[in-house]
Amino acid sequence: MPEAPGAPGAPGAPGTPLGEPSGATPGEEAPQAAPEAPETAERPQQLTGRQRLAAGLWPPRVTRAQLVVALLLFGLGLGLAIQVASNNDDTALRGARQEDLVRILDELDNRTQRLEDERQRLDDQRTELENSSDQAEEARKQTREKEQQLGILAGTVAAQGPGITLTVDDPNGTVTPDMLLDALQELRAAGAEAIQVNDVRVVAGTFFSGTGGDVQVDGKAVGAPYSFKVIGKPQDLEPALNIPGGVVQTLEKEQATATVTRAEKIIVDALRAAKRPDYARSSSR
Repeated sequence: MPEAPGAPGAPGAPGTPLGEPSGATPGEEAPQAAPEAPETAERPQQLTGRQRLAAGLWPPRVTRAQLVVALLLFGLGLGLAIQVASNNDDTALRGARQEDLVRILDELDNRTQRLEDERQRLDDQRTELENSSDQAEEARKQTREKEQQLGILAGTVAAQGPGITLTVDDPNGTVTPDMLLDALQELRAAGAEAIQVNDVRVVAGTFFSGTGGDVQVDGKAVGAPYSFKVIGKPQDLEPALNIPGGVVQTLEKEQATATVTRAEKIIVDALRAAKRPDYARSSSR
């Protein structure tokens, strides 16, 4: 059945034209639809505290003033470190007792006095030689005295005089040759003029070898107790062995016993054979 004119939806009937949305009047463009919003809006990324700290530190932003200050602080720290290291060198003396420091100072004063006495003695010999009416006889006299002195140092003649006896008892065999050598060096530095270890005369070329409990002096075996007969000034020799950290304390740490005895007369009678040098000759004419 044919549709009546004017019916809605019929072609040609008044109403909404085909292809135009409803509500739009002829001659007007239809409004465009707004873009559909995303379901979830993208949130800004949140940084952690560690990430913010890293971003602030790197890359570094250093100004010239900051660089100069850093260099100055580095130089100051280096100077303080060097100063502290130099102050630690005398830690042993800082921790010493007052009486130990006094003893060390006395030992230094005694060594200085010995050197002054030796210088004065040589000056007196020169003066006597210059002022003597018979200079030839005076020269021969001084030569004989010098020969006796050199004989004592070389160990070719016996000697006697005031001094000390150092006895080292080593029941456990823990005393090494190095410890005995240290004792010898301390005695020499304190002004010892003649030394004998057991039955071996000590000279300039004396050496210690072996191991603990089996010590040799110049290749000759010596056994404990080790006896040092030393001629010199007792007031200088004994303190040199008893200084803090010295020979006596070192031996006691090794369970050895060191006994120092002063005496008005010490006899050093172990002798060395006089040896002619193979190559050295006197250069005097």
